[in-house]
Amino acid sequence: MGFKALCLGLFCALFASHLYISLPDDIEEYWKVVALATIAKTFTFMENAGFDSLNRWTANKLDSVVVGVDYRLAPQHHFPVQFEDCLAAVKFFLQDEILAKYGVDPTRICISGDSSGAGLAAGVTQQVQTDTGFKHKIKIQALLYPSLQIIDSYLPSHQENEHGIILPRDLAIKLVSLYLTKDETFVEAMRRNEHMPQESRHLFQFVNWSTLLPEKYRKGYVYTEPILGKHNFSFPGLMDIRISPLLANDSLLQNLPPTYILTCQYDIVRDDGLMYVSRLQNVGVQVTHDHIENGIHAALSFMTPPLYLHVGLRIRDMYISWLDKNL
Repeated sequence: MGFKALCLGLFCALFASHLYISLPDDIEEYWKVVALATIAKTFTFMENAGFDSLNRWTANKLDSVVVGVDYRLAPQHHFPVQFEDCLAAVKFFLQDEILAKYGVDPTRICISGDSSGAGLAAGVTQQVQTDTGFKHKIKIQALLYPSLQIIDSYLPSHQENEHGIILPRDLAIKLVSLYLTKDETFVEAMRRNEHMPQESRHLFQFVNWSTLLPEKYRKGYVYTEPILGKHNFSFPGLMDIRISPLLANDSLLQNLPPTYILTCQYDIVRDDGLMYVSRLQNVGVQVTHDHIENGIHAALSFMTPPLYLHVGLRIRDMYISWLDKNL
């Protein structure tokens, strides 16, 4: 048997606790989504079963070695612990003796993730590709409905999906806050888009949706720069590309490998992915972008009967097909 490919999956754990559900009329399997969203928003909901299934499916379909990284979670552990755990795992598995042990071809390595895990995957890939300490580089990366920035909390997708499915805006802000700090005032500041310091002004060019989003997704919204310097938050992460890979400059992005990005229409982080597509394409990175018009955030969580959605299975198949062609 020849050498296998290696796919390192950095997936997120998702929980929700609100009962309000607002669904667009064109959502596929409307009543099933209502039922599953109610379950997810009533109880603590872990994605582990869904991604164990995805990892096994990927390994079998591609005859590859798939590694899931069990990184430490917030709020017990704040940033940058999660990033450091993922980077350490990648560094370990990229050692020659480990690759040889599992029969992995060092030229066929992928990093992938979904949601906040996709943000970690993007950040780790940026680090690996530019760090001379890594002998082996990443061949491809796959980012599924990625969360890629925290500096602007009022993008068009945030406004459209304020009461969105699975991940409404208030919950997303609370999760970001738990990731960064115990300071409860940060939640309200981020809700008002007033959480960034004055010295962050130069970073907004990298997330300026008025120039980076395709016209159809701007939908007549008027861009206004967030209010800066109103608060004195100084904890790590606010301006760190390891939590906001979209803040990386063009010279760093030029080093990135071919990238797959999947976005969903009814998803609060939709615009993060769309802007990353634009930025990567602008610097010449090969990008494959799939947009699911009736897709929802965390659709891949629902792939195991009886909690499955056809859109989740479709995303799985699109993801596997791209890996098969490019890895």
